[in-house]
Formats: sequence, C-alpha cells, structure tokens
Amino acid sequence: MRNTLRLLAVTTLASVGVAVALPAGTASAATTAGGYDISYPQCGSSLPTGQAWGVVGVNGGKATSANPCLSSQLSWAAKSSGAVTAQPKAQLYLNTANPGEVRDQVTTWPTAGSTPYGPCTGGNDSACSWQYGWERAQYSVTSFFAPAAGSATVDSTPAHYTWWLDVEIGNTWQSGSSAALARNRATLEGMTAYLSGTGAPVGVYSTASQWKSIAGSVGSGSNVYRLPSWLAGATSLSNARTFCSKPPLVAGGSVLMTQYVSGGLDRDVSCR
Repeated sequence: MRNTLRLLAVTTLASVGVAVALPAGTASAATTAGGYDISYPQCGSSLPTGQAWGVVGVNGGKATSANPCLSSQLSWAAKSSGAVTAQPKAQLYLNTANPGEVRDQVTTWPTAGSTPYGPCTGGNDSACSWQYGWERAQYSVTSFFAPAAGSATVDSTPAHYTWWLDVEIGNTWQSGSSAALARNRATLEGMTAYLSGTGAPVGVYSTASQWKSIAGSVGSGSNVYRLPSWLAGATSLSNARTFCSKPPLVAGGSVLMTQYVSGGLDRDVSCR
C-alpha cells in the first residue's frame, strides 16, 4: 500500500479545559475540583483562576517550535491549588511527529547518533526515528522549557513535572505499513528516553483510533509500554467517566486522565 503523508498541522491539547476529578478506582461521584490545559492559542487571553492543576503546552503547535507565552503560562500553572492530590499541580505536554518520509524537506532530521536500534546515518529507519525523537525532546526541554521557566521564576527542573507526549494525526507521521508504525514508535521511544533520563514522569495523550493508526501495538520490550495514558475522544462528562475503565493506549500502562469537549472547551477527568 502506498504510504499516506499526514502533513504537519497545528493540532494540540491547547484549548482551555475544565477538569473533573474522580476518587481512585471509580468512574462516578466526581468532585468539582478541576484543572485546565492551555498553550499558545491562549496567548493574550485571560487565563482561568482557582484551578487544581494546570497542563501547559511547551511547543507552538509542532515539535520544532516554542509556545511564545510559555513563561507566563508556567507561572499560571505554578499557582494551581493542588486540590486534587492525584494530579501534580503543574504538568506539561510536548508535540510529537516523525517526518522521516519527507526528511529532505526538513532541517531537523538527524544524520548521526547512537541508538538502541544501532547507528543513525541519516536514513528513514528506526535508528534515526529514535534519534529524532530524542533530539526533539531535548531541544524542547533545554531551548524552550528551561529558559521560559527560569524567566518566570518557577521551577525549571524537568523531573518536577509530568510530561505528556501529544500523539495526533494532525502532525507529520509515517503510515502505510507495519514498518512505518515501528518507526513512529521509535520516535516516541526516543522522546521517552530523553525525558525519563531527566527523572521526569512521562505519559501519552491520544485517542484510541489515532494511537492505533500512528503507533499500532507497543511491545513489552519498549520503554513506552508501561507509560500511563490520557485518553481523549469522550463526548460528555458521563462518557469521559466510563473512559477511565477503557483499555490504556499501551497495554502495560493505566488510564490516569480522560478528556471530553463541552462548550468548545477541552475538559478532563482524573481517574485516580
């Protein structure tokens, strides 16, 4: 089957979202404490107050760009109340992608590196896909997050945040074969390796259908296998509660949050 290119688009968790928390082990009896996720689309807008936790997008819609309002938004997240103890007060997410099929059209595709898949020499293979993910995570943390956190006089230690990998078909991914999905998984493994190496907790965000089309099935030998999931795609609060009982994106993990859209806003349910 001919590979279908999904060109990079500005698709993130960026809409402001009200979150509803659930006691551990149940999908009912929600509390009113909540969190929000924001990113570059909220630049210049009034941000919500009184949130239990905040999730901030580090990137500006793609893995190679920065959220220009990251500094002020990190300060906003740091002021979260922490009322939902299962959710860290300040959380972050990164855009992800794998442009290996159009590597001649980008300047960020790696040409060297030592990886679990062997040496990267610039080809469209799992080694360079892994290296691409590692480098994108490193660049986002060191060039975007750390300077913004420092200028905002908030914690700039990556390990003090949960980092979610935003996996969506609006970004550039390889497709059309099992080998293409394996290369996509390698990119997520590279990002996970860098973030985990800082001591930071890592999770994955997607819908079940998007995850299947981008990453497929993750084997137990992958460092992505046990990552927790933030499930999107629910249609209402009650539906989102049932999502807490759905299978995680990777079989070795668990569902920590779910997301639904209401009133044009992304809203999240804590499953712990």
